[in-house]
Amino acid sequence: MTEQANQSIAVSGAREFPQKGEPQITSFNRIGLWSLYIKEIRRFLKVQTQTVWAPAVTTLLFLVIFTVALGREGREVLGVPFGTFVAPGLIMMGMMQNAFANSSFSLLSGKMMGTIIDLLMPPLSNAELMLGIVMAAITRAVMVGGAVAAAMWLYPGVELHVEHWWAVIWFGLMGAAMLAIFGFLSSIWAEKFDHNAAITNFIVAPLSLLSGTFYVISNLSPFFQAISRANPFFYMISGFRYGFLGESDIGNTDAALLNAAVGVGVLNIVLGLITYQVLKSGWKIKS
Repeated sequence: MTEQANQSIAVSGAREFPQKGEPQITSFNRIGLWSLYIKEIRRFLKVQTQTVWAPAVTTLLFLVIFTVALGREGREVLGVPFGTFVAPGLIMMGMMQNAFANSSFSLLSGKMMGTIIDLLMPPLSNAELMLGIVMAAITRAVMVGGAVAAAMWLYPGVELHVEHWWAVIWFGLMGAAMLAIFGFLSSIWAEKFDHNAAITNFIVAPLSLLSGTFYVISNLSPFFQAISRANPFFYMISGFRYGFLGESDIGNTDAALLNAAVGVGVLNIVLGLITYQVLKSGWKIKS
């Protein structure tokens, strides 16, 4: 009986320990993805004064400066006071810039500090790694947007009344996702923090400031209107503003807004596929 018991234990033990190299997670690793997501959320919430509240204050300062400098009494844009016009654009701009900042820091800090192995060694696929970091960046963007909106709601002369919830949600998430994916791609390319800062200063900031945040592009010459319409930030900010005001310089027809909504979705899919292929290749990460 003792020998038979030992044999049964050996057989059961063999079943508990599979062959080396045999994958045990053959489907989507939900637990691993959730763990990475929570880790990224906790990382930026540990310094939430810097990552959430400081950007909200900075964005609010833009509103104060521009309403004092340009928002003289009676000045209206798209049929609303200047402060009400510029507020949604500032909310969207703050969301996009912070989505980029969050996702661009994760991989780059690991590369600089030698801790990137903590992201590459866990049983996470490339898609799960990318998705976890991008989702955390979108979460930070939403938090910053909420903080900015709350501050602007209390600011005198600004009315934040949602006309189309679908536009606020869709363009808000698409804008945050676009910059989160772009930030992830830039962190793969960057080899030091100066590279990341260059992308922020020479690409992200100019495109966001010159996207119709503080003006309508109909005031520009046809040449610069064409340039503005080639800027994807313009569609994110103008579509987000349409959700609040019911007016947009994209075009007020349903077809124009739907085309813009579909366009930004397709853009994010293409950008996501490119970033995934770069991550999968191991370029500047595993080489």
